[in-house]
Amino acid sequence: MTELLKKKELTGRKFALILCGGFATIIGANFALIYSAIGSFPGLETREPYVESLSFESRRIAQEKLNWSSSVAYEQGQLKLTLLDAQGKSVVTPNIALTVGRATSASYDRDVELYFDGHNYVADLDIPAGNWQAKIKATALDGTPFSRSLSLYIRAVK
Repeated sequence: MTELLKKKELTGRKFALILCGGFATIIGANFALIYSAIGSFPGLETREPYVESLSFESRRIAQEKLNWSSSVAYEQGQLKLTLLDAQGKSVVTPNIALTVGRATSASYDRDVELYFDGHNYVADLDIPAGNWQAKIKATALDGTPFSRSLSLYIRAVK
């Protein structure tokens, strides 16, 4: 019985194998996560970032002069986009586009058709729970372009 209670000796070779196995597991998991991240999100917001950056500052200043605020909400199958001017009045623009998609993958992106209900731009849309992103593109009546990207988190219905 005393032979069963004897512990096996931990030699340097066994310790080195355990250490190498642990690091190999960690490195393998990191490579799997890197592969998954690169495959799902390229990191590009636009196809021509340099060209876009040349006019970014002038577009940003023009958009800030509009002094519009925007918000997006989702409840009971309706997506509501609110655009308000500096006086708190609803912005009415004939040219508005909204794209809704997952924050990390363009494969879920879909263009949404909006209608104006007198206060908000509304779309009847069925979106599953999760983290979404709403990308707004509009043009003011004076021709100033307006674009914004808003986060939208939809909780699961219990």
